Amino acid sequence: MIRKLYKDDIDKVTQIWLEVNTKAHNFIPERYWVEHFNDTKEIIPQSEVYVYEKNGEILGFVGLSDNYIAGIFVSITSQSMGIGKHLLNYVKDIKTKLSLSVYQKNEGAIKFYKRENFIIQSENIDENTGEQEFLMVWER
Repeated sequence: MIRKLYKDDIDKVTQIWLEVNTKAHNFIPERYWVEHFNDTKEIIPQSEVYVYEKNGEILGFVGLSDNYIAGIFVSITSQSMGIGKHLLNYVKDIKTKLSLSVYQKNEGAIKFYKRENFIIQSENIDENTGEQEFLMVWER
């Protein structure tokens, strides 16, 4: 089931955020994610966040800022089970246009978003990490 974030979900959601970022972005030092953990914990409740829950356990979430996807995160043990696609389809149903940034070194994410009809609009450098990224866009 997909639902809006509850206040009690924040600890679990930020733990997923940290685990997924350190694994998916192993080209960025882990300390970067650890240093941003507390900021993320404060920002998440202020964002539009939907969680994927099964049997009372949160397995993933998507965070939005207007039409910008800040990220789709699925717990390490629940990846490749269609949860990310369910979350993405959920936000596609409520938005007519979506955009996101993805690191160029994260080839799996780029393939996923291309498969979901996102197109690369531009190439940028993330000023926080110095990593190259793509801005990708989807329109209904």
